[in-house]
Amino acid sequence: MTRPQLLLATNNPGKLREYTELLSTCGYELVTPGQRGIELEVAETGTTFAENAALKARALAAASGMLTLADDSGLEVDALGGAPGVLSARYAGEGAGDAERNALLLKILWEVPVEKRTARFRCVIAIAVPDGGLRFAEGVVEGRIAFEPHGSNGFGYDPVFSLPELGKTMAEIAPDEKNRLSHRARAAAAACKILKDR
Repeated sequence: MTRPQLLLATNNPGKLREYTELLSTCGYELVTPGQRGIELEVAETGTTFAENAALKARALAAASGMLTLADDSGLEVDALGGAPGVLSARYAGEGAGDAERNALLLKILWEVPVEKRTARFRCVIAIAVPDGGLRFAEGVVEGRIAFEPHGSNGFGYDPVFSLPELGKTMAEIAPDEKNRLSHRARAAAAACKILKDR
């Protein structure tokens, strides 16, 4: 029996690989806009993760006529009033890499004591149908910002995001363990329930 297709609103191969694993039990075959010949850049102009995820999901569902899943995620640091938040990927300026973003964050927080370095990774998934219907799923993982980067797994802020209960950063844990406890894994588990109830 062929599985129905679900359009994943990204052409990022890493994200496709991660979501293929995270949504493997949901009953859908994941496809990308590139695989369907859809060329559409959606500006992330929202002020929240939910708004950005909704913008991408709705635009691609309308363009493709398919059930579409989009996400937006980032880091929220309490000592910075929730920043970098939706600007997580652009925190050190356009074109800056992970190392530059991490270095800037650590520089800004260098005098902040350990107990005030609380932070969380948040991921919001939007699932849109072509007629405009929209459902959301969210995942959060709490932690602290470390004083220096550790680990070589993962990407983004993983090397500076410490999980106090494990005594490790997100970049020091194995990928299969990350896929069990990450913000994206938790959001995907909630999204899977929505997809199965359709």
